[in-house]
Amino acid sequence: MGYVIAPPPQAAIAVLGTADRFPVRRIYCVGRNYAEHAREMGGDGREAPFFFAKPADAAWNPEAGHPVLPFPVATSDLHHEVELVVAVGARGARLDPRRAAALAWGCAVGVDLTRRDLQQVAKEKSRPWETAKGFDRSAPVGALRPLAGSPAPAAGRIALSVNGALRQEGDLSQMIWGVGEILSHLSGLFELMPGDLVFTGTPAGVGPIGRGDEVSCSVEGVGELRFSLSRD
Repeated sequence: MGYVIAPPPQAAIAVLGTADRFPVRRIYCVGRNYAEHAREMGGDGREAPFFFAKPADAAWNPEAGHPVLPFPVATSDLHHEVELVVAVGARGARLDPRRAAALAWGCAVGVDLTRRDLQQVAKEKSRPWETAKGFDRSAPVGALRPLAGSPAPAAGRIALSVNGALRQEGDLSQMIWGVGEILSHLSGLFELMPGDLVFTGTPAGVGPIGRGDEVSCSVEGVGELRFSLSRD
């Protein structure tokens, strides 16, 4: 048996310190997982986590040097959201938080890019968010740091700067739902599989980025991610 067209290339991201790459199966994102950001977006309290997804090939893993991300089409209001990204390395469904936390294979710093103008229209018309969240290269991700059996970090500075000016800053300890809890909730909705990436939420300070802007972000003990947006 063969394919009637050539299969698309496997989406993958780099693994820190090696020439290996981590194949991406699905990308899940949790919304409003920092209290200040939840209030910033109109939420309040410790509401149950909710999720949206991006296609695997939305993952954009910048190469060394000075990577340039093509500015997304169909938007005049592109927003940044820095996040801790957890890579799943084992299969699991309907797990408690302790067992779910053990699925984490590695962590990276990532940015959830949002076409906010399209998202606002979708909200107003009660439509899905895919065009706002799941567009090409909407999930820049740095190199994965393997956990090697250690738990995913529960504390540490997370920050993002644009053109050298600090925009977002928080601590992983401020997450409303920790990594184990997030993976547990997800495993009750989907069977988690090796290759899944989970964006765990963003601190307050999300805002617009424009053509030619330089973005620099980091998660303490995990890594850094730098890229600029094209001018055209």
